[in-house]
Amino acid sequence: MLFTSYLFLGFLALVLILYYVLPKKTQWPLLLCASYLFYFAAGAHFLLYLLSTTVTIWGAAVLIDKNHQAQKTYIKEHKEEMDREAQKTYRAAQKKIRFRYFLAALLINLLVLAVVKYANFFIDNFNGVLRAFGNAEGLSFVNIALPMGISFYTFQTIGYLVDVYRGNTAAEKSIFRFALFVSFFPQVVQGPINRFGEMAPSLYAQKRFDGRQVSFGLQRILWGYFKKLVIADRILVAVTAIFGDPANQGAYVFVGMIFYRLQLYADFSGGIDITIGIAEALGITLRENFNRPYFSKSLPEYWRRWHMSMNAWFRDYIFYPLSTSPALVSLTKKVRARFGPGAGKRVPLYISSFAAWAATGIWHGASWNFVVWGLTNWLILMLSEEFTPLYERFRRATHTEQSRAYDVFQIVRTFLLIGCVNLFDCHATLGATFRSFASMFTSANYHVLTDGSLLELGLTGLDYGILAVAWLIVLTVSLVQRKGSVREQIEPLPYAVKYVLFFGLFLIVLLMGAYGVGYDASQFIYNRF
Repeated sequence: MLFTSYLFLGFLALVLILYYVLPKKTQWPLLLCASYLFYFAAGAHFLLYLLSTTVTIWGAAVLIDKNHQAQKTYIKEHKEEMDREAQKTYRAAQKKIRFRYFLAALLINLLVLAVVKYANFFIDNFNGVLRAFGNAEGLSFVNIALPMGISFYTFQTIGYLVDVYRGNTAAEKSIFRFALFVSFFPQVVQGPINRFGEMAPSLYAQKRFDGRQVSFGLQRILWGYFKKLVIADRILVAVTAIFGDPANQGAYVFVGMIFYRLQLYADFSGGIDITIGIAEALGITLRENFNRPYFSKSLPEYWRRWHMSMNAWFRDYIFYPLSTSPALVSLTKKVRARFGPGAGKRVPLYISSFAAWAATGIWHGASWNFVVWGLTNWLILMLSEEFTPLYERFRRATHTEQSRAYDVFQIVRTFLLIGCVNLFDCHATLGATFRSFASMFTSANYHVLTDGSLLELGLTGLDYGILAVAWLIVLTVSLVQRKGSVREQIEPLPYAVKYVLFFGLFLIVLLMGAYGVGYDASQFIYNRF
């Protein structure tokens, strides 16, 4: 049930009506039923994966939380009998028990994710090793369909499990309420990756109908459809034409790189706008996932603005725990003693960042392209960290600290740098990616930018005109957002003006959206993750 299908729009309308018409105590159970119906539509057998994650994580979290409470009660009741050393020993023993629950649930869910998403990747590489040693026979590939959103809900529930294990969040006692957190239908497709402690208050609360809130939610949904249907699905035609033909090199790769960046942002942020808009119309608060990333002046800034919930997850659950782990702290002390404080400071940063970015790359897809994509980001970020003092001295020496022109240069540079890294997304192999990248500097065919060849990519002059105007609208909205929510800035305007704005946007989506045969829209890019 695609967000862009008529079936989903009818489903959403019915859910919204029932949500505010039925008794308030039925609101979260209604959302649970709707979420499981939505997931069932993607494939009945996929529910087994969703249920497995829900039951194992919920059960482990409840056991961990009970152990936490039992430990507090026991120490309180036997405080006079136990000295400090006895309490320490008792706490250590109980922590081992909690860790066993935590580790069991973690391994079960990571194993399921590894099998359905990465089994064929490992088999292919294992068979490659066998062939290198002259063994033509190898393992057979497994035929397992990738469940919808499994990477997102697996990581979201693992984050919850870690928070409960750390004692930062109390375990949810009701498995049905927890099941809603796991399966909430707007976010299960492509995130954002939410935290239970942040989401739970609004997810389970009883809400009255709030016309302003519902209106704001619908406005954001419409904005998401504008990005997806008018921009992303239209430019997809050219991106597919360019990267689908290996003969397209040089200037075509450069154009494809830019087009893909525009498509990816419009597709992913548009999907997130729809997700957050649906949640807002239901009175539920989700994390923001984008903060005008294409205005970033450096790669570190870009990753603070792009897919923010994912980056926060890897930071909080991989980077920080690893950088403060006893093994890495010990290694840091040894390096500092031998090579000085500068080297000691770099050890936890480099190693923890390497692990986080390697995991980020693997999370995005089961191929070496995504692994190298993650490590390329890590390398650039580390180089940026090292050269930051030089950048600052250069800007002081050239008096460009307050230069608007230099700021624009940094934004364009960052956009093109990310575009080059994203070439890993556009090809199936590393060899094809590197050849494509090199061709931008070795092929002398940049005349195609002006001789009309771009009209042979499946887009007409009208399509290019629509894309130009659409991106001008997106740019204008992004600039206005610097002063706060655009919807709140529009709210005080006369009703006639608001009607023209939103009805006009609706007509643009309806008349200028890129629809396929039978008016079907394409799948969202991040659904494959």
